[in-house]
Amino acid sequence: MADRPPSEIARETLKQLAGRRLPPTPDNYLALYDEISGTRSPQPFPEGALSGIQRVLPAQTPAQKRLASQFERAIITKDWTALQSVMVGYANLGLNPAASASKPIETADSPNALGVLPPEFSEALARLIDNTLPALGEDDARVLDMAKQLLTFLREPTPAVATAQQLLGNFAYRASFATEDQAAIRATLLELLHMVFENIAVLSADDRWLQGQAEALMSASTPPLTLRRLDDVQRRLKDVIFKQTEARARSLEAQEQMKDMLAMFIERLALITASSTTYQGTMERCAELIGKATTLQEIAPLLQEVMSATRAMALDSRVTHDELEDLRQRTEAKRAEVARLQDELDRASAQARHDPLTGSLNRKGLDEAAEREIARARRLGAPLCLALLDVDNFKTINDRLGHAGGDAALVHLAQVAREVMRPQDLLARYGGEEFVLLLPDTAVDSGIAAMTRLQRELTTRFFLQGTEKVLITFSAGVAQLQDTENSTDAILRADKAMYLAKRSGKNRVMAA
Repeated sequence: MADRPPSEIARETLKQLAGRRLPPTPDNYLALYDEISGTRSPQPFPEGALSGIQRVLPAQTPAQKRLASQFERAIITKDWTALQSVMVGYANLGLNPAASASKPIETADSPNALGVLPPEFSEALARLIDNTLPALGEDDARVLDMAKQLLTFLREPTPAVATAQQLLGNFAYRASFATEDQAAIRATLLELLHMVFENIAVLSADDRWLQGQAEALMSASTPPLTLRRLDDVQRRLKDVIFKQTEARARSLEAQEQMKDMLAMFIERLALITASSTTYQGTMERCAELIGKATTLQEIAPLLQEVMSATRAMALDSRVTHDELEDLRQRTEAKRAEVARLQDELDRASAQARHDPLTGSLNRKGLDEAAEREIARARRLGAPLCLALLDVDNFKTINDRLGHAGGDAALVHLAQVAREVMRPQDLLARYGGEEFVLLLPDTAVDSGIAAMTRLQRELTTRFFLQGTEKVLITFSAGVAQLQDTENSTDAILRADKAMYLAKRSGKNRVMAA
């Protein structure tokens, strides 16, 4: 029976009504239809009957008015659970009438009523959905409409739990597809980014700097990604684009210069060829005339012409030789200049934001990183510390080990610092033997503990210069960023604290 088409069931229902002589009321038709189809139709929501009940409900006191308002809203939304909650509220009023006059009762409007979301929880849930929407993208219009509907419902005066549960379940189910799509989009974009970086590495096989930058970009864009890692990718990519733009401009300039030099060379060869042809013609003509001459008087002018042509040919050859030599020298000079510019660009690119000796950030890189971390700390309300450390007795190390040994000691300190500190901490060379550490999400006490930990680590990792073990220590000042100051102000405070640490005996850490 259940497989019969609805039209056939409807015709059979009408026949049964006539055969059984039943009045053709909606109830009789529905009962016969269910009997024939073998299914049970959903009962219609009795809006009319419930509206009649709602008109006779008491609504004099504030509590009764609230219940009547919710009863009307439950009829509109066809929410049986909300209707049940209202009836329980009226029952409570009837059993304890004094409660409605002396204190608020737990009606469907009150936070503690059964079946109603507390206002604070409803607003927190609405804010959560608001903050989730940007991550879902704008491709799925349906999930956006469901979110707006849910937000509107949650911000009503007394949202029912059952309705909220249904709307939230539908939204979560639809949002799961949107999040899967967004994850697939991110993964695909990341694959495309890797393909671009790999292509840069292939095309720049002869450029060691670009090769290294491409490898660093691929490493930095490997999941899991963070905003800091993406920012590093952006900075490195800017350097690569700048380098490629400059290299292309120089390549085009070199091509034009080679074209000009080739054109000049061809022109000189043509002149030499023309002069040789003329000279050869003169020689052949004079030789023929000499062969026909019978007296010296006839030969003398021919010899004079041969000598003049020879001198002219020699002069042309010398001039052409000098011009070609000058062209060669200018070509060599230009080639040397292009090579020098290439070296300068390599150094400038490599040193754009990083210290060439230690590989840590330089002043420019520190300024950019500090600006970014300060903005993040103030946006999230998180603490941020800046630590300034200075190597103790660095002049003595330099005098004993030489400048190369001093440089190696700084490299050792930077390497140990990067290994000991957290991935989000940033190290920058501030100048000479001074370094600055940016410590996100760190209060001053934790910053001091971090610097002390780094000091202890340095005491266990001696710096080796040849066969000599050198203990490297430092004094440091730690400043927690205040609401109204910038990175320069915080570093100045850290510098004063570091100076006090030096005067207190060195190898110490003090708070600013």
